[in-house]
Amino acid sequence: MDSLSSVKGQEPLRVVIGEDQPIVREGIAQVLESGGYDVVATSGDARSLVEKVRAYRPDVVVTDIQMPPDNTDDGLRAALRIRRLQPDVGVLVLSAFLETRYALELVAQGAQGIGYLLKEKVGDLRLFTDAVRRVATGGSALDPDVVAVLIGQPHADSALDLLTPRELDVLGLIAEGRSNLGVAEELVVSVGAVERHVTSIFEKLDLPHTPESHRRVLAVLTYLRLNGGLPPQ
Repeated sequence: MDSLSSVKGQEPLRVVIGEDQPIVREGIAQVLESGGYDVVATSGDARSLVEKVRAYRPDVVVTDIQMPPDNTDDGLRAALRIRRLQPDVGVLVLSAFLETRYALELVAQGAQGIGYLLKEKVGDLRLFTDAVRRVATGGSALDPDVVAVLIGQPHADSALDLLTPRELDVLGLIAEGRSNLGVAEELVVSVGAVERHVTSIFEKLDLPHTPESHRRVLAVLTYLRLNGGLPPQ
């Protein structure tokens, strides 16, 4: 299967969807299935979502924030519970409104396998399906609009002051979940230039010498923490 959702020779990524509006739920399922994902279950309320994830053990959950029974942030609370019970399951939360606190609450304990997108981005099929894939495989995917708001927030004197404007641009794109190639394409620079910026960011933020993927997650968490969005660990 030639798809963003799977690797040659492997089974397609398994997804459980949480969405209380049937039309929207079916639309999301169709988008993912057309992208090669295996939608193994859907749910219309937060309680059954947790139960179905426990039963089906998917690679990733895609859920709305506002769901029954309370129609407030039940979907978010279900996502956090799923992460506590099954930390190997990725969670991509969809929101109708730009609320940075939801994204920050999600990544407070770690950004691996976590994503937050505005619901309107589901219409951008490539962005949406790529975000699902990144989260399902242990990466992160923060909505570009959320990252833009965080970048625009003033922050106290910190290691972020050591970063150049270009390095801040690179770090913001890393926070969205972009690969070095994706960052290079967005900034119209070479991959080599991005790699040099990334190395400089790691050094300036004094990140430990861990595998590349882990250092990128640590960079995102450091960025959010120093912006005042996350409490210190």
